[in-house]
Parts: sequence; C-alpha cells; structure tokens
Amino acid sequence: MVNAILAMNGYARAGLEADAMNHMTNTARPQPARSFEEMRGAQRYTLLIRTAKLVCESGEFLCIIRDVSETGVRLRLFHDLPRDMRMALELSNGEHYFIERVWERDSHAGFRFAAPIDVHAFIAEVSPYPRRQMRLRMEFPVLLTVDGQVNAATVCDLSTQGARVECSRFLAIGQRVKLNGDRFPLNMAKVCWRSGNTYGLAFEQVFTLEALAVMAAELQHVGSAPAAESRTTRAV
Repeated sequence: MVNAILAMNGYARAGLEADAMNHMTNTARPQPARSFEEMRGAQRYTLLIRTAKLVCESGEFLCIIRDVSETGVRLRLFHDLPRDMRMALELSNGEHYFIERVWERDSHAGFRFAAPIDVHAFIAEVSPYPRRQMRLRMEFPVLLTVDGQVNAATVCDLSTQGARVECSRFLAIGQRVKLNGDRFPLNMAKVCWRSGNTYGLAFEQVFTLEALAVMAAELQHVGSAPAAESRTTRAV
C-alpha cells in the first residue's frame, strides 16, 4: 500500500513517507476492539457536492464526496475505477487520506480509511491558500497552434478551466492559442502566465466536471463506462 502511493505522480515523497509512517504507527498501536456494527454505524455526514480526486499508481481521477464518517467515505464516480485496491483521497486543500476500496456499484464506491479521521476537519477543509479548481497531475502530448504554426506541447496538469503546458515555442502573456490532441477536444485558450518553457492556459470553453473526469480516465487508459455491476466485498 505504502509503496504504491509513494509512486504517485507529482507528490512530495518525503511528505507522503511521513504520513504513511504515521498511519502505520497509529494502526500498529493496540486499539480497543470495535465490532462490525460499530464501524458500519459510525455517524455519517452528507456532503452533497464536494469535489475530490482519487490518486493511485494508475493515475488521478475526479470524484464527488457524497457522505463521510470517521471510518469511511462514499464517492460518486464518473467511470469505472482502476483496479488499484489501495488509494489516497485528496481534497481541494491538498490534504490526503489513505483509503481502501470496499465496494463499487451504480456509479458509487465505498472506501474505508486506513485509520479513523477527524470528520469535522475533513468537512471544514481549511487551507491557508485561496481555493481553486481541482487539478489532475497527468502528462500527455497535444498540438498547440499559434499564429498558424503547429507546435508540439505537453500538458502537465489539467482542470475544468485550464491547463499547465510545456512548449519550446515562446508564448506571450495574453496570446490566444489552439489546443487539440488524441482524446483531447479542440479548445481555444489564453496564456495567463509563463515560467521558462512552462505556461498556464485558461480555456475559453471550460469543461464540465463530468466531461473532464471521463476524458482524464480515457487518457489514463481507464474505462469510462459508469460502474453499474456490484463488486461488493465488505460494507464500509
């Protein structure tokens, strides 16, 4: 579990190692025995719309948190999950929670936390930084057209409203460009910032959350059909 999560793209390895060791230490300490009924009956809090993402070796995948308790969480999905059993759930404030898949059916999935969580902190989702759109750290090639010239570029991360790309062609702040690629639909964008060969782009036509989730799954070679078949193993 720990090795799989440490292999995830874009994570600070030292920070995850520390968190993983904390989980291992906490779960290794003797804990009072809790019955199945107690774990399943933990008070649940319903979150109607809270965007998050699942992170595993297969990639990063958008989801919506539907309800949460100190022992588990139920997520709304937009596609079948990858086969990874061990994952991390990352919130928009960057906090991540190690989880284990328990069941998947009807476009939803249930997960068990590696250790009981502070539900109120989970719901508050406090961050010292301004809230922004959830970004998926993933790389794929695109064609970037500017002034009629087509250039090779690489998308480094992606959100519903924009992308971070690397391109050897110099782009000016405010310049309009055209992006398109395999499984990435044609879209016009404006350059918002640059740092060396890295540029921040704002899309003129934003993606819906579902459209981005499905596209990202396809780009990461995960099936896009909603999970309808029950794969229940245990209740959260």
